[in-house]
Amino acid sequence: MFFRLFLIFLIVPVIEIYLIIKVGQVIGGVATVTVLLAMSLLGAWLIRHQGGRVLGQIRDELAQGRLPAAQLLDGALIFIGGVLLTTPGFFTDFLGIFFLIPATRRVIKMWLGLWLQAKIARGGFVVRRHF
Repeated sequence: MFFRLFLIFLIVPVIEIYLIIKVGQVIGGVATVTVLLAMSLLGAWLIRHQGGRVLGQIRDELAQGRLPAAQLLDGALIFIGGVLLTTPGFFTDFLGIFFLIPATRRVIKMWLGLWLQAKIARGGFVVRRHF
């Protein structure tokens, strides 16, 4: 796990710097900064819009006495998208927007469900209870 995190923290900044330089060479420095700022503003709007909607759904589910598991997962994915958007760069902005759009978030939730089912089937997921 440590090695994977190390690779992520090593590779992502290299990808970001590379993309910023390449985009800057094509459209210029000021335009590159403008695009990065516009992506951040779009992300902030999506976070506010999607986050507010998910919070309303969580409240509705709780009011009906149901556990809002899907909505909590949506909220977590929106949070992850927001964190990615606060990181300057095109790669993390793309990933952040991907986490914020409802259609792509459904794909992520489906993938997470399949991953979790496979993990449980292999016995790689253990629940420990402490009483």
